[in-house]
Amino acid sequence: MKRPNLDKLDLKILQMLSVNARKPYLEIARECGVSGAAIHQRIQKLTSLGVIKGSESLIEPSAVGYDTCAYIGFFLNDPSQFNNVVNELKKIPEVVECHFTTGKYDLFIKLYAKNNDHLLHIIHERLQSLGLARTESLISFKEVFRRQLPIHQEN
Repeated sequence: MKRPNLDKLDLKILQMLSVNARKPYLEIARECGVSGAAIHQRIQKLTSLGVIKGSESLIEPSAVGYDTCAYIGFFLNDPSQFNNVVNELKKIPEVVECHFTTGKYDLFIKLYAKNNDHLLHIIHERLQSLGLARTESLISFKEVFRRQLPIHQEN
């Protein structure tokens, strides 16, 4: 993706939205000293450029019964099957992230399971059939923090 040229107003909007994606456009407009319509147009522009990819409500996994968070590194039998494996992973709702990485893994995923038995079931019944030579799993005891990237306004 070509990096878009962002001006100070774009960066200020992004900074505010990164703190609170639900911040009303009129409140952003007041803080930026422009009209609500101008903010609406800027946000539309940033969305169409792919700078803003949407907004989301973050749901606490344990509040809806998913108590185990795991990261799994994959070693593929046939690395040319990346795309096929990724397409199959998209069909597993518990898989919430998938990354092509450098290092020893061909793919690295993050998933949530209801408990360790459910995790084992996902690994044996859903993942092993994808053509994996082997996997390495890490279980997260607790997410300590999560944050957005910092948006710095250039002077």
